[in-house]
Amino acid sequence: MAKVIPIVRIVDDDETFCMSQKMFLQAMGWFVLIYNSAKTFLEDDDPSQPGCLILDMRMPEMTGLELQTALVARGAPLPIIFLTGHGDVNMAVHALQHGAFDFLQKPVDPEKLNEVVSRAVEHSIALHEQTRSEEMIRALYDSLTAREQDVVKLAAMDMSNKDIGEKLFISLPTVKMHRSSAFTKLGVKSALEAYWMLETIGVVEKGAGRSRD
Repeated sequence: MAKVIPIVRIVDDDETFCMSQKMFLQAMGWFVLIYNSAKTFLEDDDPSQPGCLILDMRMPEMTGLELQTALVARGAPLPIIFLTGHGDVNMAVHALQHGAFDFLQKPVDPEKLNEVVSRAVEHSIALHEQTRSEEMIRALYDSLTAREQDVVKLAAMDMSNKDIGEKLFISLPTVKMHRSSAFTKLGVKSALEAYWMLETIGVVEKGAGRSRD
């Protein structure tokens, strides 16, 4: 599988500031993209790509807080690092309460910026891998027939083959056939492993007949 390269985005209308931060972050080994407006970022960027967003609080046309609101509405999981002036602390607190990763005051200390970017990117990659894992599990589950899904859900809830057959009004051999086929397609060897997978994507409720302990 190809390695995903995290992207550090800088959204700020101050071009001189953007270039200086880009040069520093690139020297630290980051891949950096610059957007001089929130509108341009929304039009051109793919926020599903892991990394982080360094975002100025105050910009013309669309503020940093307005961009944050737009990203939340789109379900974009990109960690946001807000840049604020001395008079924007209350706004920064508001941003944190609505999911921002962190905020830094201008003028920005380069080493502090790199440290916060490192933490934000680490968080983003972990979230990206979790999402990708969930998507893979969902694809495997969707590959099952409707009857295989019925059987494996009940098996994952620790129901015996006999009880599954009675609940679904099918014979014991039929239950065993669908169970075996579902396990093979999911790549699991036990009902407990099936439970772990199905609970991850919300097909069975946490603790439904089982425990991870």
